Amino acid sequence: MKKILFIFNPRSGKAQIRNKLMDILDIFTKAGYELLVHVTQRTGDAMEAAAAYGDSVDLVVCSGGDGTLNETISGLMKLDNIPDLGYIPAGSTNDFASSLKISKSMVKAAEAAVFGEPFPIDIGCFCGDRHFVYIAAFGAFTEVSYLTPQDKKNVLGHQAYMLEGMKSLASIQSYELRIECEELTLEGEFIFGMITNTMSVGGFKGLVTQDVALDDGEFEVLLIRTPKTPLDLTNIINYMFLKEEPNEYVHKFRTRSLRILSKEPIDWVLDGEFGGTRREVNIINLKKRIRIMRKTPKKL
Repeated sequence: MKKILFIFNPRSGKAQIRNKLMDILDIFTKAGYELLVHVTQRTGDAMEAAAAYGDSVDLVVCSGGDGTLNETISGLMKLDNIPDLGYIPAGSTNDFASSLKISKSMVKAAEAAVFGEPFPIDIGCFCGDRHFVYIAAFGAFTEVSYLTPQDKKNVLGHQAYMLEGMKSLASIQSYELRIECEELTLEGEFIFGMITNTMSVGGFKGLVTQDVALDDGEFEVLLIRTPKTPLDLTNIINYMFLKEEPNEYVHKFRTRSLRILSKEPIDWVLDGEFGGTRREVNIINLKKRIRIMRKTPKKL
């Protein structure tokens, strides 16, 4: 009999999985799978479970927010033979599920996990020892995602990010950086940077281009230089959200890998969770490294 490892975070998204858990398990059983269920209890739990049991099953399915997905994939990346992955989104933003067009319905997402088709996606390797699924970022507002309490995320959703972000406006920090990649080299003062493989960040689709391919071996990179005046900051925001004329403070490009050097330690966020503090960062795109199940079939 085929085996499935089901990892789920019971607290994600107002604990909505409680009302759908029996339906999800029923779908898995009727699909002919023997079930191994792991309920996460703490940070890092999903990664440990995926690494420990992933090579003994035919399919791994995780349910939770982007952080749970990141942990599960990070665990699978430790394996020699990586099983296919199903994802049942249950978090506050679920950026990557949106990019993959995975249903917001937990039941439909569960059906896609066992009856759908595998789709290969790129994975980001961060400094050789960490991984990210859709974003690695630093600078202004990035700390919001991991400093905002889970309970507040559950209650307010996107508003929680905006409320916490407003508190940071008066204390935007600038970093002196050197960015190196095949395409270009940049130097100077920067307040924000993100390396992504997604169509949506924090629920906002305007921050990245709309012609993103999740399996092309390239990242979309956005870097923002330190504005000199309030007008400069306004122009940056207008360009990012309103698509006005490009300006000298915003750099957008694609690359397979890049190196970022800083004179001082920088806090990084990986898929919405704290990713560590580094002076030197090397990021590499691992093309089509994970196969994720999607597309709910018309007939089961």
